[in-house]
Amino acid sequence: MSKQPYRSELGMISDVLQVAMDYGRQGTIITTIARRANLSHYTATDKCQKLIDFGLMESKADKRSTFFTITEKGIRFYEELQRFTETVQAIRIRY
Repeated sequence: MSKQPYRSELGMISDVLQVAMDYGRQGTIITTIARRANLSHYTATDKCQKLIDFGLMESKADKRSTFFTITEKGIRFYEELQRFTETVQAIRIRY
């Protein structure tokens, strides 16, 4: 029997977007995202890249760091995801 993952990929994406929402337009570095979303650095980077590819986040580099910010599309997606999650929990479906 294989071990069930702690969180689904959608759960991890939701956590990354939540961190990005918390930091708003100023953005934050990958280390903060990884720590606050409880992900490894590699996994956080992978999830951020997926979100960037779909236009839900942006990355901006300065001389020392790369900052990740949520886009307007990302905010709308996150809000819809939260509504979906609330509905799923209300009817007790595990996703």
